[in-house]
Amino acid sequence: MSDNKIKLTTETMQQEFPEKITPPAGEKTSPPTPKTEPEKNNTVAIVLGVIGLIALIAAMIFGGIYLVKNEETASTIRDIFIILVALEFMLIGWVLVVLIIQLAKLVNMLQNEVQPMIDSTNEAVNTIRGTSVFISENLTEPIIKLNSYVAGLNQITSIFSKKGNRKE
Repeated sequence: MSDNKIKLTTETMQQEFPEKITPPAGEKTSPPTPKTEPEKNNTVAIVLGVIGLIALIAAMIFGGIYLVKNEETASTIRDIFIILVALEFMLIGWVLVVLIIQLAKLVNMLQNEVQPMIDSTNEAVNTIRGTSVFISENLTEPIIKLNSYVAGLNQITSIFSKKGNRKE
């Protein structure tokens, strides 16, 4: 039973990763089967879309012919569409009003909330810049000068100590 599990796992791995898995010695394997299921789904979807488009065009043609022959029905359908278009324009008007209100709220938020945050951030950056300049001028430069003086003094003492140790 464990051999079947190993064999099944090996075959599965070979189908998914054929270049990385080699079969155990003496085991024959079949070449991996190509996965054509997504291709079939795409083909079916395209065919159904084309058939639907053709059916829609045919329905529009037959509906146009029917409306030309029956003027009362055509005028009733026309009136219904006029009412629907008017309702749609009203809906669009309300949506535009809501959009303008939301835009006004956004502008208000940018002016009253985001701008103060930017100003306080700029103030903090300027404070940090001033602090770093102060530390550089009053702490770092004197320490560097002191270290250079100490290094020079060490060189001078090492020169004199070597001269005193020489025997002539």
